[in-house]
Amino acid sequence: MEEEDSKPETLLHPYELRFSDLLLLSSDEPLSSSSDQHQIQRLESITSCIMENLGPNGPGLVAITDVPAASSLRTSLLRFAPQLALLDFRHLNRLLKENGLGSDVPLKNLDRTVSPFTMNLKYGQGVLASSGKAYQSNVEDCMVTERCEESLASNIKILRSIFEVLGSLMIELGCRLGRVCDRVIGGQDLEQSLFEACTAKGRLMHYHSDFDNLFLQESSKRKKSTNGHVSAKSLSNAARGTENLLRNNQTSAGSNGNIGNANESKLWQQWHYDYGIFTILTEPMFSLPFLSRTTSKDGFSSVLHQELPSPSGHSYLQIYHPIKNCVFLVKVPPDSFLVQVGESADILSKGKLRATLHSVSRPSRPKYLSRENFVVFLHPAWSKTFSLLNYPVDGWCSDDQKLHGCTEESCTMLESGKLPQEIYKIVPPLSTRLKEGMTFAEFSKETTKQYYGGGGLQSKR
Repeated sequence: MEEEDSKPETLLHPYELRFSDLLLLSSDEPLSSSSDQHQIQRLESITSCIMENLGPNGPGLVAITDVPAASSLRTSLLRFAPQLALLDFRHLNRLLKENGLGSDVPLKNLDRTVSPFTMNLKYGQGVLASSGKAYQSNVEDCMVTERCEESLASNIKILRSIFEVLGSLMIELGCRLGRVCDRVIGGQDLEQSLFEACTAKGRLMHYHSDFDNLFLQESSKRKKSTNGHVSAKSLSNAARGTENLLRNNQTSAGSNGNIGNANESKLWQQWHYDYGIFTILTEPMFSLPFLSRTTSKDGFSSVLHQELPSPSGHSYLQIYHPIKNCVFLVKVPPDSFLVQVGESADILSKGKLRATLHSVSRPSRPKYLSRENFVVFLHPAWSKTFSLLNYPVDGWCSDDQKLHGCTEESCTMLESGKLPQEIYKIVPPLSTRLKEGMTFAEFSKETTKQYYGGGGLQSKR
């Protein structure tokens, strides 16, 4: 892990694990005695770095770089996210159902901050080693340039294909990394738990801008009108506003690329732990909306999106580092995959891996900036039983009792130590959600209930 301390904000550069090294480390064939000694020492050093970063004293994440076809697969899939998110929910629900996709949130809610489009992914065999490169040319041929509803409907099968292939690539990354961790921890609990599950959940995520919600509200009003014609003055004003932002993007985003303080940024996604084994994420994409000059068949102008670099140069994923007692903003290497540790990995490894407490912050500028990402959640089989035998006692201590505050000099975003206490007011402790002999299905149900159920700590957020 490398940290950047020359600026008041605190950035984290995750440890970078090259895909070729992951293949060597996870190979079924061990290095022979005749192998180059320098190579052996290099791989041992890489393994130590992986465990240091995923372990109890690290940030709980690593970045995997140089994966075949990663760039084209990611770009092609993420471009679908804003198109889907801006569809009328009736049409969207039908389109998703017809193509084996779903969503984790009520799409009828026009004020939602995130639109996740989901699919259950089956485990493949050797996808990275075989089909990744061959598929790259096909993906490049499938780049979607149209943004109208008609083109999305006609290209939905392409979306599904890319979803499945990219998801399979990310599953294999997680399984290989689990094998590397198992060899250090001892046993095969992580890898075996992953393969017993047979499936993982993929989520194509669109984090909404204010414009997105305005567009959805005006579109819904139009659908309910008797004549179906567009006459929303507020939508036209919003469209002109986005065009101004596009013309003045650098000024709007801030020429110095500063992050700003915590008061200048809301959260797209509240603080939480993932309760699976590993969460694999692509590098996010950012975009601004504008109206096309063409109109759809019902007379309504189509929304296009212009891709932009991150306004502040980082991913807006932020993690809380318990050892350093500090919040870090994560800077993801280009075209890499980020791997985060979930609570199931923490439990199965008896605390040798540490779950990552994280959230997604939202920049205040540009005003209509949206964020796209693709995430794959690897988890144990629902029937997997958790044992607390040999689980470290300090893992049961509520983290807020271990916080002593953080000075402005070490981390300005913590507001002199106030943020950690605020975080743990809305994150239910593991000790209240996990009991001896509980299955993963029971653990996930109780976790969801304590976060979002009736009376849950984040039920009204």
